[in-house]
Amino acid sequence: MSKQISRRKHSSKVKFQIVLETLPENASKMEIARKYDINPNLVTKWQKEFFAKGHLIFEKTSPVQNSDKQVEDLQRLIGKKEIEIDLLKKFLGNIGSP
Repeated sequence: MSKQISRRKHSSKVKFQIVLETLPENASKMEIARKYDINPNLVTKWQKEFFAKGHLIFEKTSPVQNSDKQVEDLQRLIGKKEIEIDLLKKFLGNIGSP
């Protein structure tokens, strides 16, 4: 039998903090990795991801804003459909009664 090793999940805040600590030129990724008890390759991976996607923070429409707009649109659509259903129920109810 082999023993499974569970991976730790790091929050985006922790990842961001670690990447920020690597920004000064004299910062050692090895020391930072040791401080947080993580693999130095993980620090490098997060740093690359930060530099590749960091510009998205300043986009006018971020993925979060797009999601919020989608939720609003869907809620509006649900409201319209509820009104249509109520009108149809009333209409069908009036047809069935003498």
